[in-house]
Amino acid sequence: MLYHLLYPLASDFRIFNVFKYLTFRTIYAVITALVVSFILGPWLIRKLEALQARQVIRTDGPESHLKKSGTPTMGGILILASIVIPTLLWADLTNRYIWTTLFVIVGYGLIGFTDDYKKVVEKNPKGLSPRQKMAGQLLIAGMAVCFLVFVVNISTELSFPFFKRLHPDLSFFYIPFAILVIVGASNAVNLTDGLDGLAIGPVAINAATYLLFTYIAGNAKLSGYLQTPYVPGAGELAVLCGAMAGAGIGFLWYNSYPAEVFMGDVGSLSLGGGLGILAVITKQEILLVIVGGVFVVEALSVIFQVGSYKYRGKRIFRMAPIHHHFELKGVAEPKIIVRFWIITIILALVAISTLKLR
Repeated sequence: MLYHLLYPLASDFRIFNVFKYLTFRTIYAVITALVVSFILGPWLIRKLEALQARQVIRTDGPESHLKKSGTPTMGGILILASIVIPTLLWADLTNRYIWTTLFVIVGYGLIGFTDDYKKVVEKNPKGLSPRQKMAGQLLIAGMAVCFLVFVVNISTELSFPFFKRLHPDLSFFYIPFAILVIVGASNAVNLTDGLDGLAIGPVAINAATYLLFTYIAGNAKLSGYLQTPYVPGAGELAVLCGAMAGAGIGFLWYNSYPAEVFMGDVGSLSLGGGLGILAVITKQEILLVIVGGVFVVEALSVIFQVGSYKYRGKRIFRMAPIHHHFELKGVAEPKIIVRFWIITIILALVAISTLKLR
């Protein structure tokens, strides 16, 4: 039996029997997330302005960004509310995967909130130190992964796209690998969040893609037919993925160019961590490299830039992350954003195609 906040209505009123169906609840999780975004968005933006929670623009960045100075930030609070509220309303609250994913999303959101609050409200330019942020991320990811491995007994095998019979078992080494997936995804989304709508668009697309994979993973017949890992109970995460996709679209309403609000670390860290834990639970960790290809390239551009400058004394890009490189080459910001969205859609289609190309 399902236990979500709206489920009791199904036993009292026949018209509410549809609340029992996963597909119905997923659709309405998307709609609820949009409604929450549209209701709370204007109010939150006013509150952030009243708190003087305004973005400070680096002077060493592209000159065109200076006009963004003073735009409210910490809008990721809206994203968190738009994910958590629909999930509590429509998801099975006895499902351990739901609570594990929410634990990572909210936990990473709290890390980002603390960092943002110190920087933009308390006017402490240092915020949390990189070591403190990383320690918090590792701790939360470690707790979630250990719970999945030792309590839920999730498989420690890997599934490789395009390969039907390649399932290496990492055994104990799966724990640090899964932690790396979650922390890496979180920081990759954080690095991508540098232009209006650049990060939230791909996040919404990624969430919609993993909605499909969570549904398949939790369905014995579908996963068996498509020869993908079967994870009993993972299908319920489709509701959360729907909420995440809806929250992303709702936030894009305010974050699209020119942005009325930025998500801040409270949004980017939590969304990236959410994608990472979804990949771990569905046993589609490697697939995240394809679906989240834009995030991967953004993170690698920073790694290569720093490494090249440190060891060769030369920069590879005019500026990293790579979206700034294109800006300095004269490509208009809206064009960069939309092109990155298009690339993400193509990568999502490639990822979905792996269901049959094995």
